Amino acid sequence: MTASGERVEQLRVSAYSVPTDAPEADGTFAWQRTVLVTVEASSGGATGLGYTYADAATAKLIETTLGQVVLGRDVCGVSASYGAMLGAVRNLGKDGVAAMAISAVDSALWDLKARLLGLALVDLFGAVREHVAIYGSGGFTSYDSARLEQQLGGWADQGIEAVKMKVGSRPESDVERVELARRAIGHDCQLFVDANGAYSRKQALALSERFANLGVSWLEEPVPSDDLEGLALLVERVPAPIEVTAGEYGYEPHYFERMLQARSVDVLQADATRCGGFSGFLRVAALCEAHHVPLSSHCAPALHLHLGCALDSIRHLEYFHDHVRIERLLFDGVVEPRGGSLRPDRSRTGSGLELRQEAQRYSIASSTHRQAGK
Repeated sequence: MTASGERVEQLRVSAYSVPTDAPEADGTFAWQRTVLVTVEASSGGATGLGYTYADAATAKLIETTLGQVVLGRDVCGVSASYGAMLGAVRNLGKDGVAAMAISAVDSALWDLKARLLGLALVDLFGAVREHVAIYGSGGFTSYDSARLEQQLGGWADQGIEAVKMKVGSRPESDVERVELARRAIGHDCQLFVDANGAYSRKQALALSERFANLGVSWLEEPVPSDDLEGLALLVERVPAPIEVTAGEYGYEPHYFERMLQARSVDVLQADATRCGGFSGFLRVAALCEAHHVPLSSHCAPALHLHLGCALDSIRHLEYFHDHVRIERLLFDGVVEPRGGSLRPDRSRTGSGLELRQEAQRYSIASSTHRQAGK
């Protein structure tokens, strides 16, 4: 199969609302359902799939603005399509909904290109490893002790070498919950905590000293991610072996550049469903290499898998409970962990993912747009 001369002929945009399997909450937010917006880009008999976790308004923006920019463009010119989409949202603002809409379309275009070339995405990007480590992520502050122990301990029993829990809803109880988590996972599994910006600077510093005594090695968003001075202070002062990390709310390269220049993180996070799809994520990875800072992907493990095996700067992928469940539910081709890692199925082209027919039961919006004359 070849992509030469092919043009993007059709975009199908859909939104799905999936209830959580239990109420979920972190240090600053609570939710009981998650919306997934998908884009299917078609050309030459092939269809590429991209998606983002965002409000349904994201689908509307793709329908009204981005679709007309992308349709008819060269399938091989994904970077040109990415630039055109950025230009199309100039007067709307490039962050938030606009960035997430671009992310979904961009990842669909990369997937389409790979499928037309008969390649897995990892081989289109160029593999640097056969598999990529994951860490189990959940431990919501809405969970009772039994569910927290069951979830985190279950991941450790599967051979996943690190797990992450949420903190910050009730700071006065966080040390007790972290102690409980440590007992559940034993001493051979790394323990990460994520405050989602819930702490003050001094509160984060005081708690980090107690967390360190429990073997915590990762402190995510201890203060709001826009507080670069506060993050930098904590990078310098939290006790070893704790690493400070943030970046999941970045939408464009300059956001990440500022964070790296301020030395606000030990490990940078980025999310391809927010930062411009694969095109944006590749730019973030290049910044990390230039600053000698490792990179970790945020959520959406099925989307980040091929990137994780193609980028030197990637340390691991977040195996987020909510998104793992949704991706298993709505997609065929989702791979399962083996020995604490994910390995792409290179016998399947593109991402290897296909929307299941059963996904329609969760559908809240759908529209199809075709190249003029098709």
